[in-house]
Parts: sequence; structure tokens; C-alpha cells
Amino acid sequence: MKHSKVGTVMTSDVVRVAYGTPFKEVARLLAEHRISGLPVVDDDEQVIGVISETDLMVRQAEAAGPPGSRRRLRRLRMTSDARTRRAKARARTAGQLMSHPAVTVHSDATIAEAARAMAHHRVERLPVVDEEERLVGIVTRRDLLQVFLRPDAEIRKAIVDEVLVQALWLTPRAVGVDVHEGVVTLTGRLERRSDVTAAVHMCRETDGVVAVVDHLTYRFDDSRLRPEEPHVHGVTDDWLRKL
Repeated sequence: MKHSKVGTVMTSDVVRVAYGTPFKEVARLLAEHRISGLPVVDDDEQVIGVISETDLMVRQAEAAGPPGSRRRLRRLRMTSDARTRRAKARARTAGQLMSHPAVTVHSDATIAEAARAMAHHRVERLPVVDEEERLVGIVTRRDLLQVFLRPDAEIRKAIVDEVLVQALWLTPRAVGVDVHEGVVTLTGRLERRSDVTAAVHMCRETDGVVAVVDHLTYRFDDSRLRPEEPHVHGVTDDWLRKL
């Protein structure tokens, strides 16, 4: 199955800074370009960190806080988080201010993979790198949401062509496929229960699908077969073993 790649939705013209870029220049770039974060790169254009508006706010809040807050910070200086905040409170350059190591994604990664990385690391943007880890773009949550703008007719065609015909070796009309507002409804009868499982799973993985309503039935329940029992092998067998 084909999945949209990060490279198709990323922004290629990336605002970036070097390690030694002054704090005020970082703030100016964020304001001028109306962005909430940017990557920090080295001389080889490899990403060494990222800076967000939150990093700047920490710098200002800690540096300008009342004496009591600074004393509390000193008492907590042994914790990792406190040490990080303390360092950022004194930051004068992008390198001192940035969060590192940077969480990046390759341009040939799927949109689903990028979304999982964002959710896992709780970030709103990912620098996009090439095979040599050099910066080639940036992708945001808003960019990834573009996949859900895929028209229903295009989603249906992808399911018929890529799931039914290419993956399951079925005829285009073997399964009824209806798509409305990204919700896919499957109807019909397949040979085996495992075919139904495979069809539903692959439909859920199709770009632009919001949900799958399964109205499929099957002629033969192969879910309880023991390994030593002989049975007919189908195109979904190898695929299911990878689930």
C-alpha cells in the first residue's frame, strides 16, 4: 500500500538559526515569520536542537522572576528539569536556549509515522532530514492534518485499487466500499475470516480514512486452526503474521 510521505506535506523553506545566533535574533525571527519554533543547525546543516516559544518564555520568566522564585530554583538545582530551566534562564544564544537532542523525521517517512513521533514526544513540529541527517524541511501538526482533506472519491479508489485488488487479489466489486466524510463502510462476503481482518486493518491504514464500519461476513472461520492443521494458504497469510 502507498502512504503519503512527509516530504509531500513539509515546508521546504525553513527558518533556521546557528548555535551562536543571539537570543534577540531568535525572538525576532519567530515574530517576523509568525512561527512558534525553529531548528538549530551546525555548519553541515545537521539539526542539533530546536527552539520553541516555550523556551523563550522560560528564559524570560526565570530571568525576570521575583527573588523568591530564584531561590526556589536554586533549591531545586539538583533535578534535571531545574538544571535545564536554570541554564535557559541565562541563555544568550540559540545553542544555550535550544532543547536537544532534536526529534527529527526523514522525508520518506509516512505521515502516520510522523504523527506518532509528534504524539510520543509531545511536540508540535518536526525538522525533516535527508539520508545524511541534513535539514531539508519542517513539518507541523497542521501539515499532517492535510491527509484528512483527501476527497472521499480518492479514498474509495485507493481502497479498491490498493487494498482489494493489489493486496487481497480480489475483484474490484468483491466488496462494497462506501466512503462518506472519510468514514469507510465495507459490505459483502469474503472467503475467510482472516481476509476480513486484513481488509479492515488495511482500510484503516489508508491515508485520509477517519474510521471503518465493518459489515463484512465470511464463509470459513480460520481463526481457530492449529499450526499442524492443513489449510489453504492465501495472499493474506504472510501479511497477517506481521501484525
